[in-house]
Amino acid sequence: MVVAIILLVLVLGTVVFHVLSPWYFTPIASNWSSMDDTVTLTFVVTGLGFVLVNLFIAYCLIKFRTKEGRRAEYEPESIKLETWLTGLTTVAIAAMLAPGLLIWKDVVTPPDEAMELEVLARQWNWSYRLPGADGRLGAVAVSHTSEDNPLGIDPSDPFGQDDVIVYDPVMHLKVDQPVTFLLRSNDVLHNFTVPQFRVKMDFVPGQVSYIWAEPTAEGSYDLLCEELCGVGHYAMRGRIIVDSEESYADWLLDQPTFAETQAELATDLVAGQGSYAVCSSCHGANGEGNQAMHSPRLAGMDGEYMRRQLRHFKQGVRGTHEDDTWGQTMAPMAMMLADAAAINNVVSYIGTLSGQSEFDDEAHYNLSAAVERYEPASSGDPSKSAALYQSTCAQCHGDDGEGVWTVNAPALTGLDDWYLATQIKNFRDGIRGRHADDLYGLQMGLVSNTMTTDQAIEDMVAYISGLENPNQPVKLAQQR
Repeated sequence: MVVAIILLVLVLGTVVFHVLSPWYFTPIASNWSSMDDTVTLTFVVTGLGFVLVNLFIAYCLIKFRTKEGRRAEYEPESIKLETWLTGLTTVAIAAMLAPGLLIWKDVVTPPDEAMELEVLARQWNWSYRLPGADGRLGAVAVSHTSEDNPLGIDPSDPFGQDDVIVYDPVMHLKVDQPVTFLLRSNDVLHNFTVPQFRVKMDFVPGQVSYIWAEPTAEGSYDLLCEELCGVGHYAMRGRIIVDSEESYADWLLDQPTFAETQAELATDLVAGQGSYAVCSSCHGANGEGNQAMHSPRLAGMDGEYMRRQLRHFKQGVRGTHEDDTWGQTMAPMAMMLADAAAINNVVSYIGTLSGQSEFDDEAHYNLSAAVERYEPASSGDPSKSAALYQSTCAQCHGDDGEGVWTVNAPALTGLDDWYLATQIKNFRDGIRGRHADDLYGLQMGLVSNTMTTDQAIEDMVAYISGLENPNQPVKLAQQR
């Protein structure tokens, strides 16, 4: 009797919890309401089965409970009972599967008016490609993939020259425009999931899978990888922003074509030198930096990292937090760079700087070929952070801090020790990396939380400063 009562309470509690629970689907933002209907149908069928089976068990426990003089009856089979069970089970399974098969047919049949959008997933970030004015995506191949051509677009294919390139985890879509997502991976299995769109699909290396949806509500939606893809899987975040037609058109105008990204490789160093004149007042004539003004050494800093940060300062992604005093001073400086070409010019010019102070006796020492290594102070113990670095930071920044361009992780060697420590603290304390569009900053924020004390950060900086980047010859610093 006690067991029967427990079963009845369990059934009642389960039904009440399902009906009253605040945890359910995120609000839908696409045309796939049929997905919700199918899941609801599955809940109804399986829930009804759960309730009936448990009620039947409770009924049997009560009706056939032990009584004085009662003997159990053995009935090896019952054609009538088995017929009913088989029939009901068949109907229930068909009720769940048939709608799913019909919806799956719609899922794999994009409408003719759907816009194609290629999504490239790699450990652990997202990039995108849209067809240009010709309406066709150019050919791609892994053999064409390089630091200057991350999407592997075939430069000899004329259809690829006007392809719109988005080297950023944030992608914009136009509301009420059907989109076919062409999913491509260069390394391992990934998964494309926007919960509000209700459809998801795996990326499979060596082939192009696809899924389609029609965004129906403007807003910003998280893009998740729901396939375990390695140690950085938890931080592989992207964002899909659904715009009005006007906002989408404005955003699209700011995105470069493949031809433009390749043209940017030919820079105007004279123009870059002119733009750097403003920067030199804080960062030094040779990019040597000035700690007193909280201006890090720029010579030897990763070029793509500098481009991304300058864009973030211009867009308000970085340098707007009330506690980021020094970042706030950089924002108006970045605004003086009018466009992507101006940013590229100044970064390319910085790449030619020696990093040597004009007041240094060794004024002819070229730090573009060698960087100064920081000798860690006694307050930092590199041995305490070796394991943490190799299990976390090294997955993106490399075993020797050399940086890995495929994950947009800059080199750490050659950076000022105080700058490294300050930025790790800013990531940890939420001063940096909390803006909705700074998804790489979000990744850094998650990792920096493993260093809970300032001493742990000092230990990490001491370890990084002792790394030997094989791509970057080192000049030992004077004892500090």
